[in-house]
Amino acid sequence: MPQSEHIIRLLAGAYDLHVHVWPDLVERSIDDVTLAHQFNAIGWRGFALKSHYFPTVERAKVVSSVVPGVDVIGAIALNHTVGGFNPVVVDIAGRAGARIVWLPTVDAANESPEKQKARGAAHLPFWARIQEEVRAQGIATAPLSVLDERGQIRDDVRACLELIRQYKMVLATGHLARDEIFAVVEAAREIGVDRVIVTHALFPSEALSIADQVRLAEMGATIEHCYTTFYTNKCTWDQLYEAIRAVGPERTLLSTDLGQKTNPGIVDGLIDYAERLLAASVSEADVRRMLVDNPARLVSL
Repeated sequence: MPQSEHIIRLLAGAYDLHVHVWPDLVERSIDDVTLAHQFNAIGWRGFALKSHYFPTVERAKVVSSVVPGVDVIGAIALNHTVGGFNPVVVDIAGRAGARIVWLPTVDAANESPEKQKARGAAHLPFWARIQEEVRAQGIATAPLSVLDERGQIRDDVRACLELIRQYKMVLATGHLARDEIFAVVEAAREIGVDRVIVTHALFPSEALSIADQVRLAEMGATIEHCYTTFYTNKCTWDQLYEAIRAVGPERTLLSTDLGQKTNPGIVDGLIDYAERLLAASVSEADVRRMLVDNPARLVSL
């Protein structure tokens, strides 16, 4: 059996909880319905529609109805287009069946032009062009941080966390900075949010140390690593393998973050991800745990 066919069977029931597909403000390599058909054809379970700008829960329901058998996950990212830390939009998303809430991504204070410059970013992300155009029109609002001027979790953030708990949604940390991530994971634990994802922990805007990742996992979070981080050389594959060994597969989530026209397709990316892990002596059982079992547990109703 060719290796790719073996991987497809190994990943039967897989979820990818981090994809960017068309329709979107940024040009994408595939649309949501076509991706659902691809997953259905090979026996993979589903994916989460991530948009930096719009809620995707209604769209997810449409795609799921068009392609029965594929579980398309609706989500929301708390950027300025939905009012930032807006408890009303979180409540409505929960009522509608959204299953993931990302904290700010493109509008995070940690992604400000000054922060990106300080990190020495050679190439701005695709979405950064849109942010620049909005700023140039003079209609941009202040970057978003979960912390107030005293360094404490904001009251409106706590209100959002309470609603995430109430509707049993997954909290994802988005593009927050290290100290913000620790603060919000601790606040989520206090409130009783029991499904927390630390978003692409080795991505340059987070760049969490191994010790940080271990500590966050001990606090109850699941540590996410996205294929694009390593495929695009933002971080080495060896650092990924080290993180998996330190944190443990039981607290590690693997996603792709794919959909860009310059990168591999989502199915191809997942296959390559699994092949690289197996080549690095990660067991088949652990590959399944990180790509199939853990995401299914996080988004289970």
